[in-house]
Order: sequence, then C-alpha cells, then structure tokens
Amino acid sequence: MSGLPNCPKCKSEYTYEDGDNYVCPECAHEWPKNAAVTAEEKRVWRDANGNELQDGDSVTVIKDLKIKGSSSVVKVGTKVKNIRLIDGDHDIDCKIDGIGAMQLKSEFVKKA
Repeated sequence: MSGLPNCPKCKSEYTYEDGDNYVCPECAHEWPKNAAVTAEEKRVWRDANGNELQDGDSVTVIKDLKIKGSSSVVKVGTKVKNIRLIDGDHDIDCKIDGIGAMQLKSEFVKKA
C-alpha cells in the first residue's frame, strides 16, 4: 500500500485499488486513478504583506478606496470583520459598517 496515494478527503493512508478507481475504506471516498496525478491545489489568498487569509478573518484597509458609482470612500485604517473569500477579480466579500456589502481586492488589505 506504500505506493498508493492518500485519500484526498480524509488523508487516510489505507487506500486500495478497485478497477480504475482508488477507494478509501475509512470514509468510503472513491476517485479515479488519473485524478490522483492531476489533483488541483487549493487556492491560497494572501494580503498585501503576504499573510494567508481565511474565511472569518478581520482585515484593515491600507489605501483609500473609491466606491464605484458613489461619492463615498473607504478610508485607510477601516477595519473589516468576518470576511468571506471568493474567486474572481475582487476576492473578498464583506460588509463594511456605514457603507454596506461590497467586495474588496486582497492586495488592498492587511490581516488585522
């Protein structure tokens, strides 16, 4: 069993082959053999300083950000709590007090 990959779901080392699939006896997860070679890495979001961001983190804005279609501005030092990370150009979904729901780019924030 030493040459077989660990389970991608539960990381168990007790996997076995079943036809064209690998099977994990601990969590019953099955995946094709060719998927083990081309397993995609999970995306990592980083702030302006290179710190890894996760859902639920608090961040601080490091630059005045104009809000498109409005005369409002998100000022430097504004603390944003409980962020959600999303895929796309603007990769942080959040709610800012006094402004409301919006999306930010991770390059304009630092982890608080």
